[in-house]
Amino acid sequence: MNKILWVDDEIDLLKPHVMFLVLKGYDVDTCNNGYDAVEMVGATAYDLVILDEMMPGMTGLETLPLIKAARPSLPVIMVTKSEEENIMDKAIGSKIADYIIKPVNPNQVLLSIKKNLHSQQLVTEQTTADYRSEFGRIAAQQQSASTFADWCNLYRRLVGWEIELAGSSDRSISEVLSYQKHEANQEFSKFVRRNYYDWINRRTAEEEIPVMSHTLMRRRIFSEVDSSSKTTLILIDNMRYDQWRTIEPMLRGYFDVKVDDFYCAILPTATQYARNALFAGLMPLAIDRLMPERWLNDNEDGGKNQYEEEFLRRLVSQSGKNYRMTFDKLVRPEAGRKLLDNMQRIYDADFSVIVYNFLDILSHARTETDIIRELTDDEAAFRSLTRSWFEHSELYTLFKMLSERGHKVIVTSDHGTIRVDNPVRVTGDRETSANLRYKTGRNLAYNARDVYEVLRPEDVQLPSGRLTSSYIFAYNRDFLVYNNDANKHIRYYKNTFQHGGISMEEMIVPYVVLQAK
Repeated sequence: MNKILWVDDEIDLLKPHVMFLVLKGYDVDTCNNGYDAVEMVGATAYDLVILDEMMPGMTGLETLPLIKAARPSLPVIMVTKSEEENIMDKAIGSKIADYIIKPVNPNQVLLSIKKNLHSQQLVTEQTTADYRSEFGRIAAQQQSASTFADWCNLYRRLVGWEIELAGSSDRSISEVLSYQKHEANQEFSKFVRRNYYDWINRRTAEEEIPVMSHTLMRRRIFSEVDSSSKTTLILIDNMRYDQWRTIEPMLRGYFDVKVDDFYCAILPTATQYARNALFAGLMPLAIDRLMPERWLNDNEDGGKNQYEEEFLRRLVSQSGKNYRMTFDKLVRPEAGRKLLDNMQRIYDADFSVIVYNFLDILSHARTETDIIRELTDDEAAFRSLTRSWFEHSELYTLFKMLSERGHKVIVTSDHGTIRVDNPVRVTGDRETSANLRYKTGRNLAYNARDVYEVLRPEDVQLPSGRLTSSYIFAYNRDFLVYNNDANKHIRYYKNTFQHGGISMEEMIVPYVVLQAK
């Protein structure tokens, strides 16, 4: 039972209101002055205080800070006869939870109490009921999905419910949603398996081929740059749609969302392949053939993303564009601070590109660091940590500075990531790639039903390090482990975030265009 203190110098006249709350299940104490109120709050753990603003002796506004000093988190509803703006400002500035104008209506008081004591419970109950009624419609949408756009719409819907239900105490409904998303990913994997070869080789109707990593610049980004005097592309490495949804509300005061869409990351959904393809406007096989000195295969030593700026400048030139460009890749915090100190070069450019690597670092840190693992136990916790990072990051400051200068900002990623929990065993030689979501090598052994296999890499425009190399890709929440020390690797990597394979989280990448307010 919630315990309430009602403070009013005319409390005897309010007995019917007090009895109304008692009948609604509340335990209500009363007093008629601020001095007693402060003493009672210090002695009793109240859940809420209703405080009259106009009282003789010590007013409500004088009583309020003393109550807050004793119980900082205690919600206080101010009751006032005055509608003067300065009274409201003082009350709100003192962090009241709500205010009510006299004469007091008992239902109005009850509504304010519910808003402050039960809002989370009521929202959770209603959200749970809404999802239960939506379950069948989502299932039907999954069954009818036949295009990439259909899957984007379904993914958007599922992520929306995931965020809505994140605070729910009803474990069963969270488990139902998790199962529905798992089932959707199974079907999405089959969809990709049926269509990927045709997309890459343009063997299907043009309108059915999604915008992909290697076509994003030409089909989407260049037209945005052409239509604006100043455009900044911010590519946040390894960012999923749910993480974007987490940070987007913080930008609403600075930008209007002009485009809220997706594109399809190529396979493997790994930085070496997807991001090089994005900036080069070419599939990895074409990069390897046209610029062999600029491509390193998985089994070769060296940085795999050293030439992104060169790739982009080549693509811009070949596309007949004459942009004044800047390109920055931010891997360490000091690089972000240095960029903020030199923003004039960004302001002067027609097209500025900023690659921000923090989320990829965070994802890997979660695998390797116990404390980060504990802080990001599930997707909801991972989103929460993402929001906390963004709120205190140089990247957030960068967004605000670009808004002040009226820049159009394009936000996207190179691929997403998925939390894996189902090991799939493979064997390979020592030159087999190490990634847990895809493998490439000469002597791979596996159950073909468990993976998407590409025996001839050139069929999907991927380079082959050796003539006999092939690729395999993990589906859904699977991860690929070697038979040697399999149990050790399963314990270490289970429930970690990985990328490189086939899932909605990895392949359906947010693409957002923001216009400064």
